[in-house]
Amino acid sequence: MADGYATTLEAADPYCLRPGEAAALLAGHPWKRFVVLGDSVASGVGDPVPGYVEQAWCDRIRSELAEQQPDLCYLNLGVRELRAAEIRAQQLDRALRFAPDLALISAGGNDAMRRSYQPDAVDEELAAMIILLRAAGADVITVGMFDVSFAPSFPEPVKQQVGERMRMLSTRTAALARRLGAIHVNCTGHPAERDPASYSADGVHGNLRSHSICAALTVRRLGLHLGRGDTA
Repeated sequence: MADGYATTLEAADPYCLRPGEAAALLAGHPWKRFVVLGDSVASGVGDPVPGYVEQAWCDRIRSELAEQQPDLCYLNLGVRELRAAEIRAQQLDRALRFAPDLALISAGGNDAMRRSYQPDAVDEELAAMIILLRAAGADVITVGMFDVSFAPSFPEPVKQQVGERMRMLSTRTAALARRLGAIHVNCTGHPAERDPASYSADGVHGNLRSHSICAALTVRRLGLHLGRGDTA
């Protein structure tokens, strides 16, 4: 964590990492090759927020891991607007060639935002990625994303339907993670998702405060996986 972090707005935010927290949770972690697969959430789309670290959440996770493992190699394959099947088709082989020991998958959000969402088909794509990455020796992180139906860009007539689909995706992804031995990070239902100030100017993507919150949730979940902390 950068010098001066303790005096930032982020350090005082109750939802974000406390000074020294990541170091305590991740000390001695085993990971040396971290790959990210996904859509815009993975790639890091989000407006900066004064007082918050100017890093997208996966880049932030990489930074916190690298503080404890300076030789960490990192590959982020995320591309905005991709659906789950496209992520698997375009990114999985490259991820496997990278030979990761830690992988994060953020997929399904672009499926769930549409009325054409097919839950079973998305589950199949996610399961295939998890299974192959696990078989290759990687610990796999799955994500329950913010329910973006609370974002300012969604008109009232569609908020309820989008919200139902996003929550369904989160629930089903968590179930897949349990069944397949992945490390699940649940951001869905976090209080920040209901705050209009959590979103970028496009009214859809979270801003970097949201990214900092998701990074904190991920670091804490990794700490729990390593046998430290008490926050899932």
